[in-house]
Amino acid sequence: MPVVNKVDLPNIDIDLVREDLRTSLGFRDDEILLASGKTGLGVRELLDAVVDRVRPPGGDADAPLRALIFDSHYDPYRGVVAHVRIVDGAVRVHDRIRLMQTDKTADLLEIGVFTPEAEAREELLTGEVGYLATGLKTVQDCRVGDTVTLAERPSREPLPGYRPAKPMVFAGLYPTSSDDYPALRDALEKLRLNDAALVYEPETSLALGFGFRCGFLGLLHMEIVQERLDREYGVDIIATSPSVEYRVRTTRGAEVVIDNPAMLPDPTMIMEIGEPWMKVTIIVPTQHVGAVMELTQGKRASLAEMTYLDPTRAMLRYDMPLSEVIVDFYDQLKSRSQGYASLDYEFASYRPADAVRLDVLVAGQPVDALSTIVHRDRAQLTGRALVTKLRELIPRQQFDVPIQAAVGGKVVSRETVKALRKNVIAKCYGGDITRKRKLLEKQKAGKRRMKMVGQVEIPQEAFLAVLRTGEESS
Repeated sequence: MPVVNKVDLPNIDIDLVREDLRTSLGFRDDEILLASGKTGLGVRELLDAVVDRVRPPGGDADAPLRALIFDSHYDPYRGVVAHVRIVDGAVRVHDRIRLMQTDKTADLLEIGVFTPEAEAREELLTGEVGYLATGLKTVQDCRVGDTVTLAERPSREPLPGYRPAKPMVFAGLYPTSSDDYPALRDALEKLRLNDAALVYEPETSLALGFGFRCGFLGLLHMEIVQERLDREYGVDIIATSPSVEYRVRTTRGAEVVIDNPAMLPDPTMIMEIGEPWMKVTIIVPTQHVGAVMELTQGKRASLAEMTYLDPTRAMLRYDMPLSEVIVDFYDQLKSRSQGYASLDYEFASYRPADAVRLDVLVAGQPVDALSTIVHRDRAQLTGRALVTKLRELIPRQQFDVPIQAAVGGKVVSRETVKALRKNVIAKCYGGDITRKRKLLEKQKAGKRRMKMVGQVEIPQEAFLAVLRTGEESS
């Protein structure tokens, strides 16, 4: 009979220990004796009883090696260090291994276990958890979920359940100064050594210059990358509005993957646009259910299930487009639930959507960095909120600056930044009206010529306005 002694286990909640023994290990209530004095079997006897109850890990020790990678990190001296669990077989120092999904081979530099500090060992046997120093130069060659086997005696089948990490959110990262472009490139290369899920490729914007189009697993991943670029590498960046990956089927039968609004084909060539939808789970206190349901109604979400977990909490399951989740949904959810709601989402499928590209024209010139893909029903509201925000941010010029939001060739919203005007008739007092009219016409003609050749410099704050238009348009 196991005995838990309060003296033998200091600073431990006895009620929690009793509950763990009952639920996790299957002890009956009459088998658990909680002693308040110094009597009892003590910690060692209790742990022996736990070992007797817990089954050892399974696996075939004589089979070829199969080890599951559940984590990895990059070490500048030992290359990629994979954290593994040995499912079948065994691995020894200096064995040559092969990664079954990436088909990479490497000679092991060191193996060991965590105690919790890394402790080198000569071998890892079936059921053990440890690390393998592979010597590989990039984490992408050693992905989480991959199967490690021996190159000389490989396993026929990898462990089931492997799925490569696929980016779902895309955004453009540009340096605030064009001179910092090499520093940003080097920083992304170093980040990729430790983060295999980060993908990027160079791109150029007429307004922002040279930068990179980056793919992230989600909004949290994107925020972490931005913080690391700022804190660890000291690179000041501008992030464009995040977008999702659309699948466009053209009239020629081809399927094009689009993650940048500027890459969207001509509307006459588009047969169907597939939009990613997510399965969203929200757990919220019951008093905030109404506010959360009101929020989701404006996000094109459909309620799939509503369950009350207990008298104080409810769980809502929705089908919702990813484009509605990534911009400001989480912030509004926290605001309307006073911070008590929790959000989780996973990819469901691609569904046909009536999506269009919303272009922004400043002084008649399209600004590709401000373009976004929106649902047709929300194009006018989003365009109106965007041009209103830009009118406040773009400084006044010597001529009128029109700001337009357009879908195709149709302008859905417009604002105008009024020109700075000099009072040219201030010196005219009295006299003929034709003198004043002549000065006004001369000023008007000068404004017209200036408008034809003038260029508008868009401030950096304007590119972040796209991120703040979701709440205003809703």
